Amino acid sequence: MPYVNIQVTREGVTPEQKTRLIKGATDLLVDVLGKNPATTFVVIEEVAMENWGVGGLPVEEYRARQLAKQD
Repeated sequence: MPYVNIQVTREGVTPEQKTRLIKGATDLLVDVLGKNPATTFVVIEEVAMENWGVGGLPVEEYRARQLAKQD
């Protein structure tokens, strides 16, 4: 009984995207591990941006720095 937890920042993941994530994760477990999709659970959690960090920085600041590097 696989359980997949997908965490994304809360900034506009659409219902269609969530549906695709659930199907894609389920299909991956079926294809790779032969798991039964009827007993495969996928949970999507949306995390507030201020509660997410990358590289020692709040994600918003991290992204701003990455954009500045591209310019």
